[in-house]
Amino acid sequence: MGSHPHPGWGYGLLRSGFVAVAGRPNVGKSTLVNALCGGKVAIVSDKPQTTRRRIVGIVNGDDHQLVLLDLPGFQRPQDALTERMQRTVDASLDDVEAILFVLSARERIGAGDRFIAKRVFALQIPVVVALNKVDRLKPGHIAEQMARGAQLGDFHALHPVSALTGDGIPALRDELVALLPEGPAYYPREQRTDLSPEAQIAELVREKALQLTREEVPHALSVEVDELADKVVRATIFVETESQKQIVVGQGGSVVKKIGTRARPEVELVLGHPVFLELKVKARPRWRRDEAMLERLGL
Repeated sequence: MGSHPHPGWGYGLLRSGFVAVAGRPNVGKSTLVNALCGGKVAIVSDKPQTTRRRIVGIVNGDDHQLVLLDLPGFQRPQDALTERMQRTVDASLDDVEAILFVLSARERIGAGDRFIAKRVFALQIPVVVALNKVDRLKPGHIAEQMARGAQLGDFHALHPVSALTGDGIPALRDELVALLPEGPAYYPREQRTDLSPEAQIAELVREKALQLTREEVPHALSVEVDELADKVVRATIFVETESQKQIVVGQGGSVVKKIGTRARPEVELVLGHPVFLELKVKARPRWRRDEAMLERLGL
C-alpha cells in the first residue's frame, strides 16, 4: 500500500487505522464506502469495474478515525490498466487492520466470491463480511445468503446491510471501529477522502459519462482535468475509437452537454463555489495499454 500519510493532526489518541474493502466488481463496494463515510467519496455506477484507483474514504468520529480503502474489484489482468488495478489491490492488502469483504445478497455467492475469500482469509487478519443489498428481500432469502456467506471462511463478523437505505450501516461501522488499535489521526478531521480536487472532478465527470453511455463505451472512458481555475474547469473525456467519441458527444453535442449538466452541481460541491464546466471528447486509440498515458491519468 506504500506509506501511510503522516500521522498526528493534534487530536490525541483515538481508535484509528486502515480497513481494505474487497469484493467482486458490482457488489456495491463504493456505495457502501459512501454510506459508511456519510457522504460521497467514490463514484457509483451499475457498470462493473467502475473503481480503477484506490480511493480512501475517511470516517471521522469523536473517538475514532476509520480509513477505508475502496479498491478496484479483483480480476484477471487483461491489459496495462487492469494490471495496474490488480497491483493496487495487492499492495493495499499489505498493511491494514482488517478486511471488509462485501457480498451481494441479490446474486448467487459463487466462484468469484470464493476466489476473493481465499485471498482475504489467508491474510490472517480479521475479516468482516457485509452482505449488501438486502433491502426489499425476504428474510428467508437473506438468511440463506448469510448461511452461504458464512461458509466462505473463518470470519470475525457478518452483517446484512443496505448501503442504499442505510440499514445496518451504524452497526457495521461500530464493528469496524472496534477492530482498530489506539493511534493518531492520519488525516485532518474535516477530510473525507485523500483524492485531490482534480481527481475528484475527473471521477465525477466519468460517473456521469458512464450513466449516459452504452455498453461498448464504459471501459474505454477516462477523464483528465486540463484546467482548474476560480471560475472555470476544463476537462477532456478520453475514449479509444471515433465511434465511441460520436456516442459520447451525441447528436449536436447533446450527450456531452448532458454529462456536463449532471456533473456541474457535484463539481461545485467539491470546490465550494460556482464554476463553468467545459468538456471536450478525444479519441486516443488503445490508451488502456499505454503506460505513459496511465501514469498521466494517475491510474
